[in-house]
Amino acid sequence: MAADPQDTTRRARPPRWERRKEARPGELLGAALDLFVEKGYAATRLDDVAARAGVSKGTLYLYYPSKEDLFKAVVRESIVPLIESFKRDLAQSSAPSAALLGEFFRQWWSCFGATPLAGIAKLVVGEAGNFPELARFFQLEVVIPNAQLLRSIVERGVRQGEFRDIDIDAGIQLWMSPMVLRAIWEHSILPCCPPELDVPIDRFMTAHLDSVLGVLVPRAPATGSGA
Repeated sequence: MAADPQDTTRRARPPRWERRKEARPGELLGAALDLFVEKGYAATRLDDVAARAGVSKGTLYLYYPSKEDLFKAVVRESIVPLIESFKRDLAQSSAPSAALLGEFFRQWWSCFGATPLAGIAKLVVGEAGNFPELARFFQLEVVIPNAQLLRSIVERGVRQGEFRDIDIDAGIQLWMSPMVLRAIWEHSILPCCPPELDVPIDRFMTAHLDSVLGVLVPRAPATGSGA
């Protein structure tokens, strides 16, 4: 009896789980990011992540044994590479330090602040009290490397005589705080506020960079009065 052509096609086609095996980690992390941002850490269930990614919960556990492992993987695969990429670009750049500083803030905003990734910062701030280990992880993997990158730009400018020497540690906190708050604001309060209360991001970034450079640009020496 002749073989059923449809049966032959079914046997030749790899099972769905096999065809998608390589794509699974990315799909799981994408689903996890969406749910962490939408619901927060505590309210996100692994069942929901698996369902959003179109896999079984057992499959999810093969890749990420716990919700904490899943959260850490989201951060390491989506946020940490952004810092590493800019670090490489900085090492190869011969641009003035002021231009690099402006690019740092613009890149931070376009790649993090203006994207769903900013929801992770909101999550960490909001749930640090209940999940301090996640806050410590985020500090080590994201906050400190980001601060070190910003520090390297300022130190470069000081070495090259483009910037004056300042308290860099204090400066980093002063400069990043408005950026982080703006990112969290856009993902929480801003959608509920009248639009006239908002300063467009391009004006915000221009004013912020002007403020930062105003502190860093070397001051002209005071001239004494002539006799």
